[in-house]
Amino acid sequence: MAKHHYQRIWQTVKQIPAGKVASYGQIADLAGLPGRARLVGKALGYAPTELAVPWYRVLRSDRSLAFPQGSATAEEQRQHLLAEGILIKQNRVNKKDIWQPELAELLFNLQY
Repeated sequence: MAKHHYQRIWQTVKQIPAGKVASYGQIADLAGLPGRARLVGKALGYAPTELAVPWYRVLRSDRSLAFPQGSATAEEQRQHLLAEGILIKQNRVNKKDIWQPELAELLFNLQY
């Protein structure tokens, strides 16, 4: 059961375009798993390297980095986002960088 959910989560995260971010809750909703934000975090931790899931584009609901400030993983996330042109101020990204997919984008690109 969880493996199927993981696949849905991974495919949803792969739809986030470069230069945009989404929250764990937003990904859960888009993957058809409302209220399962924690599952999104768990699934990203298990994502196979070969899938190239852009885990670093997923943030907390307050737009802050997903990992403790100063940790190696937070720094890795920060570097990935900066490389895509996303500015981070006080450990948060700007609202304008939040991914707002079009309905057509969801219908044609997300497969469950």
